[in-house]
Amino acid sequence: MDEQRPARPPGRTDPSIDLLRQRTRQPLEVLFSPRSVAVVGASERPGSVGRTVLWNLISSPFGGTVYPINPKRPNVLGIKAWPSLRALPEPVDLAVIVTPAASVPDVIRECAEVGVKGAIIISAGFKETGPEGVKLEQEVLRIAQAANLRIIGPNCLGVMRPTGGFNATFARGMARPGNVAFISQSGALLTSILDWSLRESVGFSAFVSVGSMLDVGWGDLIDYLADDPMTRSILLYMESIGDARAFLSAAREVALTKPIIVIKAGRTAQAAQAAASHTGTLAGSDEVLSAAFRRAGVLRVDSIEDLFHMAEVLARQPRPSGRRLTLLTNAGGPAVLATDALVAGGGELAVLSDATRAQLDAFLPPPWSHSNPVDILGDADAERYAKTLELTGADPNSDGLLVILTPQDMTEPTQTADRLKAYAKLPGKPVLASWMGGSEVAAGERILNDAGIPTFGYPDTAARVFNYMWRYADNIAGLYETPTLAEEPTGGGRDVARALVDEARAQGRTLLSEYESKRLLAAYGIPTVETQLAASEDEAVARARALGFPVVLKLHSFTVTHKTDVNGVQLNLRDEDQVRSAYRAIRDGLAQRGLSAGFDGVTVQPMEKLDGYELIVGSSLDAQFGPVLLFGAGGTLVEVFQDRALGLPPLNTTLARRMMERTRIHHALKGVRGRAPVDLAALERLMVRFSQLVVEQPFIRELDINPLLVSAERIIALDARVVLHPREATAASLPRLAIEPYPQQYVKVFTLKNGESLTLRPIRPEDEPAMGRFHQALSEQTVFLRYAGLMKLSQRVAHERLARICFNDYARELALVAERRAPDGKGEGEILAVGRLTRLRGSKDAEFAITVSDTVQRQGLGEELLRRLVEVGQDWGLQRIVADILTRNRGMQAVSRKLGFSILENEELAPDMVKAVKVVG
Repeated sequence: MDEQRPARPPGRTDPSIDLLRQRTRQPLEVLFSPRSVAVVGASERPGSVGRTVLWNLISSPFGGTVYPINPKRPNVLGIKAWPSLRALPEPVDLAVIVTPAASVPDVIRECAEVGVKGAIIISAGFKETGPEGVKLEQEVLRIAQAANLRIIGPNCLGVMRPTGGFNATFARGMARPGNVAFISQSGALLTSILDWSLRESVGFSAFVSVGSMLDVGWGDLIDYLADDPMTRSILLYMESIGDARAFLSAAREVALTKPIIVIKAGRTAQAAQAAASHTGTLAGSDEVLSAAFRRAGVLRVDSIEDLFHMAEVLARQPRPSGRRLTLLTNAGGPAVLATDALVAGGGELAVLSDATRAQLDAFLPPPWSHSNPVDILGDADAERYAKTLELTGADPNSDGLLVILTPQDMTEPTQTADRLKAYAKLPGKPVLASWMGGSEVAAGERILNDAGIPTFGYPDTAARVFNYMWRYADNIAGLYETPTLAEEPTGGGRDVARALVDEARAQGRTLLSEYESKRLLAAYGIPTVETQLAASEDEAVARARALGFPVVLKLHSFTVTHKTDVNGVQLNLRDEDQVRSAYRAIRDGLAQRGLSAGFDGVTVQPMEKLDGYELIVGSSLDAQFGPVLLFGAGGTLVEVFQDRALGLPPLNTTLARRMMERTRIHHALKGVRGRAPVDLAALERLMVRFSQLVVEQPFIRELDINPLLVSAERIIALDARVVLHPREATAASLPRLAIEPYPQQYVKVFTLKNGESLTLRPIRPEDEPAMGRFHQALSEQTVFLRYAGLMKLSQRVAHERLARICFNDYARELALVAERRAPDGKGEGEILAVGRLTRLRGSKDAEFAITVSDTVQRQGLGEELLRRLVEVGQDWGLQRIVADILTRNRGMQAVSRKLGFSILENEELAPDMVKAVKVVG
């Protein structure tokens, strides 16, 4: 069976034919490129919003019809006015609403009745005013959703589409056309940026004020701009994230092709009140947001100036492969300032290679600096600059270059810039420039900018921009870096853990005892110190004798949270008498604090030698992103040192490693001062298992392992604390993961016609090597039928392509692989087929594609994969599933027909293609 997507026989009738022939259309198109617009609340009153909006629309060349809606006037600004939307002579695409808030629900209801598909609600007076405003918003949203009407706002400035001449705002003037999309939650900021952009000749592809984001949010707009050929970069001014999952899902898909750069206002203090755990105390909401941006490949900057700097630089220069910068200068002071800014921001000075230093020695004057920064002295002419840039640009130790020029008597700023034009496109290395001065260097700046070398007035600004560049490159690389082979699902361990949690909640408890917590960790393969319960002095002595001295006694309690706060930990007990004394000390210490009811005995553990590093691994809830993971230096002073990194579950080994690398303790774990390094690969796997625990046990509210003791010889959890959601919490009420986890429910077994059993399961990032072998084994015929053309083997197995195939955002794309495993289940499996379902942005449609290896074609595998994909589409609530198939691919057409797809001639494609369409909802 070859692969793919299916052609209605001539004369076939289908009651759903009109729906089947519908084109998938971006619903936000009416908000940016409407054919007709109604201004509800249009006015002639000077200074009114209704007047300004109407004037902006009729004075801009967007080419559509504008209808003023005003029941009290026969015309507005000389244009015939209409009393209502119902009275219009034709349906309109878009309504711009500027009436008082109380009237907006009725206006939206009228929009729904006459078939308006988009609305921009500029009116204020909604949730920002209190509970009554919230009720108004919810009524508006209910009406709009029932009619599939998309809304921007309320309380917004409006929408501009400069490239199309469309201005539905009450701003003064129209932005210049360009290739940067700017979206802001602040209308006032938007008008300020507009004024600045007109002065600086900066252009925009879209200029959007989103207001309170009642309906259309960040994810919707990113999806729309992803398909916009006029947009090359997306800039966001964000005050709140709204639907976190929608934002992350859209941003992660788009960030590879279009930079997404964010400035986030309203940085908050650490949300210590949100949780009693160490993790909750450490995981401030703003820090979580930064972790989320990294996970999605989004670049976060700290100033509006940097927002536009980065849009320019990322559009004109390649991303660096690392953080090492070479500075080339004719003055020492500016280079020192740049170095300070570089190192303070996490960058590094590149170390010149011996070969580069020797080449520079051969032509530079003897007093040159002989190191980086490369000071080529104040009398440097254009040729000296060019030759130095050429040599340092070729140094493999450098990831980018910054050329600094100060206007000294001998300096040639214009000639130097002209000479450096040839180096504007160094492969894989950005070139930045700082031409310091005023009018004397202005001509040189223009030459460099026109050549594609971004220039900055000060070198420390340029160094800061380079730091942003490598961070952005690091974020993007992290999205599709192949992790090591994933471990198999926990199976029985998952059920053991769930039983522990369910039993505690059934008893009305929200806290697991330490003994239960360690059993929970052990169920997920996280090693713990042996722990035994003792309900009396004598039992404690017996347990200690069996374990062997010295031992540790800890409070066993279902209600007391932190044992060290109540003297509940007794260490290094070397005989029976000490065990008895420790038992009494723990019991009596609680009694003195009035907590006798919290004493449920003790746990007895062997005294572990603390000859390694104490770490903390934890999870707590964030109000916006749900469960958040923490890794860092642990122990009793964990809040004091605050050496930690945050991440979002689920993790793979690559994400776990990158999370660990962002801590200072990670350097020690690699081995320092003669200590052997920790097994970092084992620690990564432990982090993945911990992440899996958090994902699969949603009734856990908070979880700390502190300390997790690690050394070259072992990794072991010495203590753990687990807080649960209360008994009344339901699965539907629990905070949602910000990133869709691995869809375990789609793992099934399928038997081929020849009797062989295969596992059908969702693809994982770790499948990249196996996918490479799969594509390598495909015949040219199968490749041609799948891709409607031939593809070179080197292209089929390229890392960039395979990574995109294997890294699925399970919220919007799902690939099922058919895997053959060895009889013992060990080793890597062999992938024999792939079926993929991909949501089409901005719609309720999805596209399928199937590829089956030549060795197992005609065994029923293609049909089974398509059947499973249809089930997934139904779970997703899709309306249609479609595919474009080569006319000659009769096998895929037959399979599609068998599963209820209609096969239509596809007039919009090449004559050798047909379209398969199935209505599923």
